[in-house]
Amino acid sequence: MGADSKSKGGWCGWFIVLVVVLVIAGAVALTVVKKTHHSKGGAAAPVPGPPGAITQKYADALKLAVQFLDVQKSGKLVNNPISWRGDSALADGKAVSLDLSKGMYDAGDHMKFGFPMAFTASVLSWAILEYGDQMSVVKQLEPAQESLKRITDYLINAHPSDNVLYIQVGDPQLDHKCWERPENMSEKRPLTQVNTSSPGADVAAETAAAMAAASLVFKTTDSTYSGSLLKHAKQLFTFADTYRVSYSASIPEVQTYYNSTGYEDELLWAASWLYHATGDKSYLEYVTVQNGKAFADWGNPTWFSWDNKLAGTQVLLSRINLFGAKAASNAQNSGLQMYRKTAEAVMCGLLPSSPTATKSRTDGGLIWVSQWNSLQHPVASAFLAVLYSDYMLTSQTATFSCNGDSFSPEDLRKFATSQADYVLGNNPMNMSYLVGYGSKYPRYVHHRGASIPAYANPGCNDGFQWLSTTNPNPNVAVGALVGGPFRNDTYIDSRNNSMQGEPSTYNSASVVGLLSGLVTTSSVVSSFT
Repeated sequence: MGADSKSKGGWCGWFIVLVVVLVIAGAVALTVVKKTHHSKGGAAAPVPGPPGAITQKYADALKLAVQFLDVQKSGKLVNNPISWRGDSALADGKAVSLDLSKGMYDAGDHMKFGFPMAFTASVLSWAILEYGDQMSVVKQLEPAQESLKRITDYLINAHPSDNVLYIQVGDPQLDHKCWERPENMSEKRPLTQVNTSSPGADVAAETAAAMAAASLVFKTTDSTYSGSLLKHAKQLFTFADTYRVSYSASIPEVQTYYNSTGYEDELLWAASWLYHATGDKSYLEYVTVQNGKAFADWGNPTWFSWDNKLAGTQVLLSRINLFGAKAASNAQNSGLQMYRKTAEAVMCGLLPSSPTATKSRTDGGLIWVSQWNSLQHPVASAFLAVLYSDYMLTSQTATFSCNGDSFSPEDLRKFATSQADYVLGNNPMNMSYLVGYGSKYPRYVHHRGASIPAYANPGCNDGFQWLSTTNPNPNVAVGALVGGPFRNDTYIDSRNNSMQGEPSTYNSASVVGLLSGLVTTSSVVSSFT
C-alpha cells in the first residue's frame, strides 16, 4: 500500500512537472512568435542568380525616370531622345581653357552645382553596380550608363590638376533672374573652384566617391576610362583629406543653395568607394580604425541625402560585413560590425512596425522629413532599404533585430515598395509624382525648359511670361520626380510653387536606384570586382 502510494504520487508529480514544462515552453514559443511576427518564415530563401519576373509598373516608371537624365543634359547632344532639347552651354569653361560643357543642370534652373551633381553620379553608379542586370532586362542599363558618363566626363574636366576642382558653373543670382531655355542662355556663367587656398573637403571627397564608384561601372567596358576615373578619385581624396575644410566655410556664397553641414561623412563615403574600387586595405583601415569612431557617429541613424552620406556609407560597408571582408583585421571587422549595426538602426527607423520607427510620416504612409523637396528622403531611404534587403537575402541572413523584435528582408522590401507606390500614385491625391507616369501627374512643373515652347526664343526677361501663364507646360519633363507633397499629403500644382514642383537631378538618381531594385529580383554580387 505504501509502495503503491509512493509510485502513484511519483507519477502524479512527474505529470505536474511535464505540464509545467509544456506551459513554459508554450509561453517561450509564443514570445518568440510575437518577437518575430513581422517575418514570414525562418531562414531567408535564396534569391535566384538571374533576374526573375518583371513587375511592369516599375519597368515603365524606370524608363521614364532614366529619361529625365536626358532632359537635364548640358552640352552637345548626340542621339537626343528629348525632342524639345538641343545643344546648350557649349562655352562653359572656355574662360579657363577647359571644356565644362557637359554635366547636367541641377533642377529647373541651368546651374551646374558640383556637390549634388557628384552625388547624382555616386548614387547612379551604385544603382548600376547593384542592379545592372535588372536594368538590362528592361533595356535601361545602357541609357543609365550614358547619362553617368555625361557627368563623369564633366567631372574629369573639372579636375585639371591635383588640388584644383571646379565646383560650380554659373551664378545662381543671375541664373534665377532669367526664365529662358538653356539653348538660349545669354547671361554670364562664371566658374567657382576649390583649391589649397579655398579648400572644400566635402565637395572634393564627394567627387572622389563619384569617380571611384563610376570606375567600377566602366571597368569591364572601358578599362582606360575606368583607370582615369580612379586616378582622379585618388588625387581628389588625398586633396580632401589633406585640406579638411568645408567648402561652405571657404566659399560662403555656396551656403544659399547647397550648404554643407560637414565633410567627415564625405571622407568616409569616398574612402569606402575607393576600397571597393581598389581593394587597398588602407582605405578600409581609414573608415574603420582611423576615423570610424570620430566621423561615423556609430549607433545614431541619419537620413541619406546629397548633404549627409553616413547612412549610405553604413549600408555600403555593411555589404562587406555581410559577405565577409577578406583578410580584414580584428579591429577592421569590429569597425565594420559597427557600421552594420548602425545601418540596421537606420532600417529599424524606416519600418513602420518597428519599436524604433520614426514618427515622421504622412497619414498616407510617406516618410516625411522636410517640407522643401519632401520626396528626397523617402525615396533615398527606400533605395537603401531595398539594397539592405537584397544584401540579407544574398548572404542568407534571415533577420535583424529592432529592440528585440525581428524583421526580415521581406519587411524591408515591403517598406521600399510602399514608398515607390506612393510616388507612383497610391497616395491621398491619387497623383503620380513621377511626371509622365499614369494619367494624373503634375502639369505645371517648375522647369524652365519644359515651360517654354521649343520654337520660342525669349530673352532673359521675356521668358517670365511662361512662368506666369495658366497654361500647362508645353513640354513634358518626362520622368521628373517633383519635390513632393506637404505633410498633409496635399500638392499644389503651380509653376510658381518651386517648393513642391521643382524636380532635381539627384532625386532622379535615387528613384532610378529604387525602381531598379524593385523591377525584378536577383541576387546582388558579393564583390563589385
